[in-house]
Amino acid sequence: MNTPTPDFTSVLPMIQLHADAVAPRECCGLVVRRPDGALQYMPCRNVAHADDQFTICPEDAAHAEDTGEVVAYAHSHVFTPPTPTDADRASMASTGLPWIIVNHPLGSYTVNQPVPFLAPFAGRAFVHGVHDCYGIVRDWYAGELGILLNDYPRQYGWWDREDGPDLYRENVSREGFVVVHEGALDAAALGALRTHDLLLMRIRAKRDNHMAVYVGGNVILHHLVDQLSRREVLQEFYQRRTTAVLRHRSMLDLMEDA
Repeated sequence: MNTPTPDFTSVLPMIQLHADAVAPRECCGLVVRRPDGALQYMPCRNVAHADDQFTICPEDAAHAEDTGEVVAYAHSHVFTPPTPTDADRASMASTGLPWIIVNHPLGSYTVNQPVPFLAPFAGRAFVHGVHDCYGIVRDWYAGELGILLNDYPRQYGWWDREDGPDLYRENVSREGFVVVHEGALDAAALGALRTHDLLLMRIRAKRDNHMAVYVGGNVILHHLVDQLSRREVLQEFYQRRTTAVLRHRSMLDLMEDA
């Protein structure tokens, strides 16, 4: 039995006030149902690096969850229609809750229901934490191979912080990847690449901060910061900045059985 969508009319004015107060930055927050049954909008700090994106402050989210049952997410679009972007649609699917999007300054809004969604691999706009290099790797392995990789909260610029984390190196093994080559790609390593191999790279950073999927034919699929995702030739620039080639254990099993 489907749970009916709440009537969000009572919280819309507070969401709009929040949107107007923080523009041109997007606002964000959670709608909770308090123990008395009333809905309340809980404004949260937006800790995203860009004004036209949002990442809810974890501490603020925890406070909202302590207040009541979270029944919806809310955020604003500034000077653009309140229709979900591809990144919004992907995030909605992962939350499993309605998303309210309001426009600043017009006050128009949409209430959007979560549905399964996978953005095209090429041409995604960069949204850190959703549509970024790890996001496209997760979607590739899930969509092409049925391998589900965990998502990891990540703050923009984590790759240059003295206190870490070393996000990729710390987690690839628990996701089922095995290192099959360490270091930059030489002729032997290039010849040994297999479709679906994962390449770790270090691009102007203190630690590995980029990853790409080798899709065969000397082509990689990846998503660089503030660029559209794309398939691209594995050119020398990327070969020299590769730090490791990884292969999922399931691919190793297939090779052994061949």
